[in-house]
Amino acid sequence: MPAPARDWLLRSQHPTQVERIEAYFCGHGFDPHRHDTYAIGRTLSGVQSFRYRQALRHSVPGGTLVLHPDELHDGHAGTDEGFRYRMIYVEPALIQQVLGGQPLPFIAGGLSDDPRLFAATSPFVRAMEQGFEPLEEDDALFDLAHALQAVAAPHRGRRVANYPAAERARAYINDCFAQAISLDDLALASGLDRWRLTRDFRLLYGTSPYRYVTLRRLACCRRLLRLGLSLADAAASAGFADQSHMTRQFAANWGQTPGRWLAMQT
Repeated sequence: MPAPARDWLLRSQHPTQVERIEAYFCGHGFDPHRHDTYAIGRTLSGVQSFRYRQALRHSVPGGTLVLHPDELHDGHAGTDEGFRYRMIYVEPALIQQVLGGQPLPFIAGGLSDDPRLFAATSPFVRAMEQGFEPLEEDDALFDLAHALQAVAAPHRGRRVANYPAAERARAYINDCFAQAISLDDLALASGLDRWRLTRDFRLLYGTSPYRYVTLRRLACCRRLLRLGLSLADAAASAGFADQSHMTRQFAANWGQTPGRWLAMQT
């Protein structure tokens, strides 16, 4: 009998502004979790099934997956064949640099057959060994942001957000995520009152300031774990209370334990 298929994940080694992966899962992929980024990509083979916004969705080759920041989702194979896919993780701040403080585009249902999105994502879902020239990537991000905006469902009750102030708060978090941060700290850094900042931050970046802090710490942990640090040392360096706190947050936010995530890296 042939050996059973093994789950794997390949990460692009070319440094860019977005994270790019290719992965294969033969059955269960990951538990319910959220990202503070857009998760955008394509199913290359098989059926990629996932629960999103209280409905079971099925992604097949030929369409585009667009999961909004901070939306709960899981993932598993829809057939015995398993599924292979490529995905990019795009920080909302990169989209805001193009759109200039407009509400984040939302693609209803997380799936799209629109050819504009398919074309705009094509540069990002090339093979993992192919890199980007800096200007090429900036052009591709510009096209992607405008394609998302063109295809997205219209926003109701359009609100004006203070983008420069929210960006000051985001920059403060990026610099200080490993230490304790209060909403008062962010209000002082941004120049907005606490609740206006919370509202604008969610509108512009798709997640709350607290979850943005947590995901920055987890991203730091992943970098340190790939460098060979222990779970305990990575947790301490990233600002978590202890290893168990980091492990709980890792599983809750990314649908996998740190150990399983490390074992899948190729």
